[in-house]
Amino acid sequence: MKYSLLLYIDPATGAMLFTALIRIVSTVVFAFQKFLLKLKFFVLNGHIDKALEEDKSDLVIFSDHKRYWNVFKPICDELEKRKISCKFWTASEDDPALEEEYEYVSCSFIGAGNKAYAVLNMMRAYICLATTPGLDVYQWKRSKHTDYYIHTFHSPSVPLYRMFGLDFYDAVLLNGSFQEDMLRKLEKLRNLPAKEMPIVGSTYLDAMEERYASMEVEKINKTTDNITVLLAPSWGKSAILTKYGRRFLEALKATGYNIIVRPHPQSLTAEKKLLEELKKEFPNSERWEWNFDNDNYYVLARADIMISDFSGIILDNAFIFDGAVIYTDTNFDPSPYDIWWLNEPLWIETVLPQIGKQLIEEDIENLKNVISETINSETYKKGREEIKNIAWEYKGKAAELTVDYIVNKLAEVKAQT
Repeated sequence: MKYSLLLYIDPATGAMLFTALIRIVSTVVFAFQKFLLKLKFFVLNGHIDKALEEDKSDLVIFSDHKRYWNVFKPICDELEKRKISCKFWTASEDDPALEEEYEYVSCSFIGAGNKAYAVLNMMRAYICLATTPGLDVYQWKRSKHTDYYIHTFHSPSVPLYRMFGLDFYDAVLLNGSFQEDMLRKLEKLRNLPAKEMPIVGSTYLDAMEERYASMEVEKINKTTDNITVLLAPSWGKSAILTKYGRRFLEALKATGYNIIVRPHPQSLTAEKKLLEELKKEFPNSERWEWNFDNDNYYVLARADIMISDFSGIILDNAFIFDGAVIYTDTNFDPSPYDIWWLNEPLWIETVLPQIGKQLIEEDIENLKNVISETINSETYKKGREEIKNIAWEYKGKAAELTVDYIVNKLAEVKAQT
């Protein structure tokens, strides 16, 4: 017993030791991969991206997927408006950014997967802005030639990131002050230096609200003769499609309503087999649609009510379209995520009862009545407005405040180098 106590390591310390080991191993592995990629470029008469050979850039914005253009476009527009030079690097060959005709913002496709990370790991910049978690944890390493890394969110919630998702960023741009508490607790638990956490609002929510204000109703194709239900789950073993699957879709179909199923983009790779089976069993029809649009705006606008689990799209729907929400009881498993360290519920779990109705498993067969009750609730409507004011500060000013922060930080970083 004496010796077993001496060998005991508490879970937090054990996780930190494991992380340190992973970082050491991954540094060696990815350094070797980077060398192989460089060698491949030369052997195949290719070239290392010109951006790596040029002088150090003031600002590089990196997007790991085209779906995040709604986050970055307002920022790029503001940089262009102020005539501030910037490089926008994307890992999507068909990113809408590549179609923009900017003068000061240079948009480039840097490759997908490890090719993109090889470029990022050799990046020469004073500041890098990204919405990608996991910096300096796995493939994406901090470049020794880049001074300052800034993270911006793509959801107006406290982020549901895998462990250590934001640990090695220098700054995190917040949508509202409510997000800071969790991040500060993680810093303290892991003995990390304090990040800068300015509150700037949400660029993509600002853009969505602007679109809504000028929306042409005839483009929405909203059905007038029947209710349209949008099922928009997250992904993973705690999400709706994995947990309930066929049973839930059968219940939706039985309502007789118009149904739109919009899986999380990550499901296309992480749950591909499940999706293919469900799409085959529930094919597109007059009242059933599978939606995989890159832009979620129009599908949200068409819906009368949304059903989800813990996905951030719930807040997009509630804040922009004042959309009714039903959220399912999925017994969320926090173990792969940062929230596990804090032994407390997700922020979105604490506010969902104010903005929508929880659907417990026993009520799945009574789904039609639950939908009718939730759509007509004035209590939930008032709750949505209250939570929006908490989660979305500085409405309409996010791009301006983000660029203000970047400009001031750039001057500070240059003065120190």
